Amino acid sequence: KHFFSSCLPASPLISSSALSSFSGVEMTLPLIFETSLKMFVIISNVSWWLIYCTYLFLYPSPFSFPFYTPPPSPRPPFASPPPRLSPLPPAPLVFKNPICKVYRFQTVDSKWMLVREQMDECTLSFSIPRQLLNLYIQEDMRRIHDLRDLGDLSPHWDNLRKEVTSRYGQVIAAYQETLAELDKITGPSFKPSCSKAQRYLEFIPINLHTQRMRVTCPRKTDAFYDVVTVGAPAAHFQGFKGGGLRRLLGRHEAEKKSTAYQCIYYSPEHTAKAQEVLNSVGQLQPLISGLADQLLQAAQQRSAPSLREVLKTLAEKTEQFVHALKDELVKSALLALHAARPGERADSIPCHKEYDEEEWDRVWADVAKSLSCVIAMVDKLQEQEPVNNNQEQPISDHALADVITSHNPSGDWREQLCPLVVRLKDCVEEVVKRAKRAMTFVLLQEAACSIPQGLYLKQRRDVVFSQALAALACGFVMRLYAGMEDRGFLKQLHLVGLVAQFESLLSTYSEEIGMLEDMEVGISDLHRVAFKITQSKTDEPCDLQPVVIGRRDHYTVEVPLPPLAFQTLPDEMKEGKVLQIYPVLFNVGINEQQTIAERFGDISLQERINQRNFEILDGYYKSLNDKVPPECLPCFETQTDLKELLETLGQNVITKKRKNVEILWLAGTICRRLNGIRFTSCKSAKDRTSMSVTLEQCALLRDEHQLNKDYFIRALDCMRREGCRIENVQKNIKCRKYAFNMLQLMAFPKIYRPPEGTYGKVDS
Repeated sequence: KHFFSSCLPASPLISSSALSSFSGVEMTLPLIFETSLKMFVIISNVSWWLIYCTYLFLYPSPFSFPFYTPPPSPRPPFASPPPRLSPLPPAPLVFKNPICKVYRFQTVDSKWMLVREQMDECTLSFSIPRQLLNLYIQEDMRRIHDLRDLGDLSPHWDNLRKEVTSRYGQVIAAYQETLAELDKITGPSFKPSCSKAQRYLEFIPINLHTQRMRVTCPRKTDAFYDVVTVGAPAAHFQGFKGGGLRRLLGRHEAEKKSTAYQCIYYSPEHTAKAQEVLNSVGQLQPLISGLADQLLQAAQQRSAPSLREVLKTLAEKTEQFVHALKDELVKSALLALHAARPGERADSIPCHKEYDEEEWDRVWADVAKSLSCVIAMVDKLQEQEPVNNNQEQPISDHALADVITSHNPSGDWREQLCPLVVRLKDCVEEVVKRAKRAMTFVLLQEAACSIPQGLYLKQRRDVVFSQALAALACGFVMRLYAGMEDRGFLKQLHLVGLVAQFESLLSTYSEEIGMLEDMEVGISDLHRVAFKITQSKTDEPCDLQPVVIGRRDHYTVEVPLPPLAFQTLPDEMKEGKVLQIYPVLFNVGINEQQTIAERFGDISLQERINQRNFEILDGYYKSLNDKVPPECLPCFETQTDLKELLETLGQNVITKKRKNVEILWLAGTICRRLNGIRFTSCKSAKDRTSMSVTLEQCALLRDEHQLNKDYFIRALDCMRREGCRIENVQKNIKCRKYAFNMLQLMAFPKIYRPPEGTYGKVDS
């Protein structure tokens, strides 16, 4: 009895009622021994079965990987991560059509890690270009309106205006036609590589996908690694016979100077300044007008504190307005426009070495005088406040007799202030009208000197920028959703901004050098882009789509978040602080064409790109180091110092070494250590990109999760043979083979070669 009382209740196979039945039975020692022996055998067998099943579940056979598991839901993995990862808000209808693969690999301590790979399409592939096309159309329509608003011009200039207006009309018609065709498209949310040269799809990025690798291993918490894969932003439909944008723009600038006999030549800096002035006055005039109205409202309420506050802001904005227009370019352009009027030296190009400043100074004097009158009147009204609160007695006017003699000081504040405010608004409007006409005339010269090549290059640049911005917006949204609960990341985001590192595998030979020249300009133009986080009206998918606003010289992408997620952001971001992006591009060609370029051609373009972008990356790191504490950056197993990594990258950039892919490895590592956004590109983001992405993933498993070295090549071949990247090939060309042949692969670095049976001659 004592034996059963102490031992049997511990067994999960015997209930408490069964135990109580033993307590009233007299049992002999042999019976007790026999019963206990039987129970021991039963418990032992069950225990061994449980141990065996647990072992099979946790430690599967090394020869059974990989296996495919269908996606558990139509949402990407970052929509509902496991508890150990930051809970991420859903991103419905932005990432879709996931493909998942799961692997298990052995670690150095003979344990097993679980690796989940997921690839998604991104609806921004089409939505961002559509928005950009609408903005392009609106901007060019405004340009036509501004040109017509120049008024009467002499025959020479009027003919140039008509020609430029006609060209803008052709561009608008082409963009409207492209937009109409895009609106008809249904189906997949990506442009396959075989459609790269289709006219109506030229604004759409090639084969844009997101890829995430999630790792679960015994010794480390779950981790994930993201990369965006996209074909090199380039104008494939327009071709590369004359090279890419970098070469074409340089050649065009030289040709413009030779056509200066038809018009006034303005440098690119002058043209950019003219556009900047137009933007400044376009933004400041509504602000000044709105502040003037607020001043009148405060006067109507007889609120002295409000008057002082609004007046201070009004004076600041007016000062900015004056500073924006206080430029020699505005003065010289005003004279040139005056000379282009009918009867004013119509037979020649207007010269602007000298100009009459009297009229322009008079306009500025009116603005200054009007503002001074407003300030003086507000001061006078504030002096009246104590008297008006106690007794209705008129106060004699001393200080403002010369400017406000017609106003009754004892009357309503708004009535006294209104004529002066209206006068200020009228003066500002007159200055804006003159400045806009002057700057529009400068832009007319720029367009007239560059017809038709200039507008063709503008269209090409629009195409390339559209592809680059769609990829960047996709990467930013993915990175933002992944870091919503990382306070260090959010602090870095609003204090400094993010680096967006583009890895390119294009060669510097034949057509691909033109693609690289396009890509260089497209990535560089992303400096004109900023992001802003907004609060969505609802949680509905249609309210969570990123929105692009702005014009060609500067765009802002507004990313809406659900109200609950928005409230967790830092105050600076909730208040609408603009978030900066630092795009950098590193290129190393790896194919047989790069071998030809290195032996017999010219690789100076690649060297210049890498050197220039290293300087940008190094500058970003220094800025980050000054403003953000190190604990805000992610922790990695490899303890190499970021500064040391940058020094090594700098040395590799200036080293003359063929196919120095270590540049790409170092740049990618630095980007991840800086919380950046990773992009990988080649011609179509299908073949060489797949080799690079799988190599990076296996390197991360080795360096961060202790992948057994004996399994490195097996894991690499496995991902290339059965992983998401071969599925990407299937989606693009309906064939599960990378577009390589044996001769090409002989020129590849060995680590970038796919396994046997996964490549062949196919149409890509």
